[in-house]
Amino acid sequence: MTNKLEGKIALVTGGSTGIGLATAKRFAQEGAHVYITGRRQAELDAAVAAVGNATGVRVDSANLDQLDALYRQIGATHGRIDVLFANAGGGSMLPLGDITEQQYDDTFNRNVKGVLFTVQKALPLLAPKASVILTGSTAGSSGTAAFSVYAASKAAVRSFARNWILDLKDRQVRINTISPGATRTPGLVELAGPDAAQQQGLLDYLASLIPMGRVGEADEIASAALFLASDDASFVNGIELFVDGGQAQI
Repeated sequence: MTNKLEGKIALVTGGSTGIGLATAKRFAQEGAHVYITGRRQAELDAAVAAVGNATGVRVDSANLDQLDALYRQIGATHGRIDVLFANAGGGSMLPLGDITEQQYDDTFNRNVKGVLFTVQKALPLLAPKASVILTGSTAGSSGTAAFSVYAASKAAVRSFARNWILDLKDRQVRINTISPGATRTPGLVELAGPDAAQQQGLLDYLASLIPMGRVGEADEIASAALFLASDDASFVNGIELFVDGGQAQI
């Protein structure tokens, strides 16, 4: 049995924790050399050690100069990208009436501007038949109290995939969106604050909304990302793949 990404060069942005880290590990296990980006050096170093066949580059995806430096390094060392997982992003919760310009700018810079320029600046390096995966969210197609700015940013990400497959149709580059539901990651539990009981309460509440009765695990999202990255998905293009225990279907 051959590894699904043997000899491939992959880039996972936001790969130092959570879904990004789990996916970077899976890509490396399947034979890829994985570039991992993150904004915090200590977490990035730990992620590289955990992944193994990896290179860590400190990058804020909303910083275009840092993206340029990242792609110069990948180009000089490996000359191409076969799999791009534009996963970096995040958000916070504020209800309408309390939303600030700072929260809006932070969320859209990370989730929209960052994704846009991560993909656009990668174009010269994308190999024929490369796979690009964008991280969406079930929040982008449903309603969540106090989460409208994040939800709107993820709806924009979903729209990018629909349009970019037309822009790149002559290059045989596939672009798909993976939309996790509630997933047990540091980024999710931190929405509840530092108190462990409150964090567990948030997970229990979210689990109650999901037909499968539990939240997802980062490894489960990584398995779906591997499918989209690999030749198993060679005719899959422009989709939104929900990995959410059925929440988006009810």
